[in-house]
Amino acid sequence: MHAMILTENRDFLWTEVPDPVRKDGEVLIKVCAAAVNRADLMQKDGCYASPPEWPQWCGLEVSGVVIEAPPDAGVGVGVGDKVCALLGGGGYSEIVSVPAGMAVPAPKNLSMIEAASLPEVWSTVYLNLRLEAGGMKPGDVFYMQAGASGVGLAAVQYAKTMGAEVITTVDSPEKASFLRKLGADCVLDYRTDDVLGAVAAHPPAVALDCIGGKLMGQCLNHMVFGGRWIMIATMGGAETAINLETVWRRRLRIIGSTLRSRTPEEKARIMRSLHDEIWPLFENGSMITNIHAVFPIREAEQAHGVLRRAENTGKVVLTFE
Repeated sequence: MHAMILTENRDFLWTEVPDPVRKDGEVLIKVCAAAVNRADLMQKDGCYASPPEWPQWCGLEVSGVVIEAPPDAGVGVGVGDKVCALLGGGGYSEIVSVPAGMAVPAPKNLSMIEAASLPEVWSTVYLNLRLEAGGMKPGDVFYMQAGASGVGLAAVQYAKTMGAEVITTVDSPEKASFLRKLGADCVLDYRTDDVLGAVAAHPPAVALDCIGGKLMGQCLNHMVFGGRWIMIATMGGAETAINLETVWRRRLRIIGSTLRSRTPEEKARIMRSLHDEIWPLFENGSMITNIHAVFPIREAEQAHGVLRRAENTGKVVLTFE
């Protein structure tokens, strides 16, 4: 098979590599599409390697057709079935082998391009809003920076299903308009609007933060009693000043969270929850995934460029046809 590997100089190279060998309990998938995530950009830059048991090239989520499976793989993940899968790495390749529980049937009525855009971002959102934060109740405020990202669009929609009031940030009027159509209550341009003032006026119960930086510590001062601030990345900087007295007096929880380092068993439970609870919402039209751009796999560098320049509203996907 072929894969888009990384050279010693961190350049992409489409080249022939050995086919993966399916282990016990795994399914082999012929890949139709693989979505691009910011973790892929970090991996290409040499600062976020795949776990050692996974291929050492990019790709955390794919869609495709099962070509080999154990007899107990489960309904909808047998040979010939269309699935989407969460990976620890290696998705930029024609064939992947993945623990059977981390592959689930693709939602009905979605294309394979759309299906490839779901596993990583929705696993991230479900893990953090449902499991780490413990959910929200109607009227709670949810704060999400970078609302037009793949994770942002998913988080905004999921928070609204819980009845939350959503505050989010973007960098263009076009992205703001899109987020408002998804139901976001307060959409701010972080370059020009008073984000801190909005957070102070609407204290969050839960924040999902991929930015960090100076603003994080300032916003923490305005969280409700028992608020949960979940850190998943530090795109805006790894340092901030935190008033520790505010943290203990208000019983705030600062939670560091990553999906990639979770065990296959944890990921399988999350994927099953997505299949049972979230996929029906895609199938009945209550949820959407927005595909910003599609590139052939040989144009992976151009696809990464879209994310690096923060041009996307939603997902960028690579195809293998």
